[in-house]
Amino acid sequence: MAKQAPTDHAKDIALSRDDSHPIYLQICARFKTAIAEGRLVPGDRMPSVRALASELGLSRGTINLAYQILAEEGYVEFRGAAGTFVDMRLRTPETAAPSPSATRHGLIEQPPNARPFQLGLPALDAFPRKTWSRLVSRCSRQLGAAQLGYPEPAGLMALRERIAGYLAFSRGIACRPEQVFVTAGHRASLELIMRSLYHPGDGIWFEDPGYPVAREFLLSIHAKLHPVPVDADGLVVEEGRRLAPDARFAIVTPANQSPLCVMMSKERRSELLKWAEEGQHWIVEDDYDSEYRYNRRPPLSLKAMDRGERVLFTGSFSKVLFPGLRLAYLVVPPGQIDVFERACRLVSAGCPEFHQSVVADFIEQGYFIRHLKKMRSLYAERRQLLVDIMHDVFGDRVAAISPAAGLHLVVQFQGYRAPASRIAALARAEGFGLQPLSLWYMGPQSIDGLLLGFTNITTKAMAATLAARLRDICVAADRED
Repeated sequence: MAKQAPTDHAKDIALSRDDSHPIYLQICARFKTAIAEGRLVPGDRMPSVRALASELGLSRGTINLAYQILAEEGYVEFRGAAGTFVDMRLRTPETAAPSPSATRHGLIEQPPNARPFQLGLPALDAFPRKTWSRLVSRCSRQLGAAQLGYPEPAGLMALRERIAGYLAFSRGIACRPEQVFVTAGHRASLELIMRSLYHPGDGIWFEDPGYPVAREFLLSIHAKLHPVPVDADGLVVEEGRRLAPDARFAIVTPANQSPLCVMMSKERRSELLKWAEEGQHWIVEDDYDSEYRYNRRPPLSLKAMDRGERVLFTGSFSKVLFPGLRLAYLVVPPGQIDVFERACRLVSAGCPEFHQSVVADFIEQGYFIRHLKKMRSLYAERRQLLVDIMHDVFGDRVAAISPAAGLHLVVQFQGYRAPASRIAALARAEGFGLQPLSLWYMGPQSIDGLLLGFTNITTKAMAATLAARLRDICVAADRED
């Protein structure tokens, strides 16, 4: 039986609003320390969101965001109604051997830190480690006094230049390096945007379904979110106008909608840009997984179509390289450079310049483009492998409803009584990293399904084993329902 985390654990979480790190990151750091020091051990139940929020005097959104980050980094796991627990896989080989069940079902075949069907991870086995190590060694040899000081808050100019060049080539965006701001991830980009342009009470159109981590961050700063439905052509702009005509922002993923993988149509793009220009609204274009469309080129970005300087463009290296980099970027209109530079000095201590130097070299020497080309081909193969195996194992009881894009499948089951949320809860308790689509909705849920990551499914045997295990879980969920 899982041990409950000490009820007075919140007393050990000393937080400071004067700290340069947001409160939710401070909470993450405290729990990581508790796990490292053995005060929380694998299998311990974490304090409930409600209890911890009450004890610390914080919003539940702030606690939810901290727990989501800890889950993404492999420190905790969600077990549905049972609660949130310190991840059992944090046990070392000396303290816990793989269970016979895990071995039998092939779950230990996954790369380190990757759960079966886990979302948000690139193919860890395919990263060009030798090339990267060589560039790291080269940067280390060239390390000088300038790299030992405090980093530039807006980012290393060499990397900003490389990003500007890449975006001109790949996304049709003509921008100066000064318009590019390097951040410590997508959340950091959103935080910089909010600090620069957001006023209390401003409404924000938010795709429904949409990225839950971004949603929880925005709710934690008391942003006024308006869920706007998504259909096969992307965000329904007409519905946004009807539901929240006075909203000042729209946060969208037009190239590859997160999580449905649909592409915003040309007509919707024009409608959205017209809305922004007419009322001096802002569009935050999250270029989510635009690199990974398998049957066509990515569409022209909204930023490239923007003539009214109303689009803020965000991208990340987490999935095209690896999440541990914690590097992303934001492109702002020329007229907003000074505003963002002032905000950047207030909210950002800068990202480590050493990592930025390596990424700049990786791009400049042509490895980045070659890596993307290789990964597009690999992911297309792995996606099709999973689609074929799911049909072999489930027959006509499963349907992949997402287009050939992105790093996950959206699947719907037929003939099972249990909702996808129940199936997902049982699967996550078994160590799977899949998610129910319900987690991505703010408003009424229109599609019931599961999100299955396929990037780290390397063989047909692995795919078959995992699909068979998921079928067993579906049957078990039906019995419980």
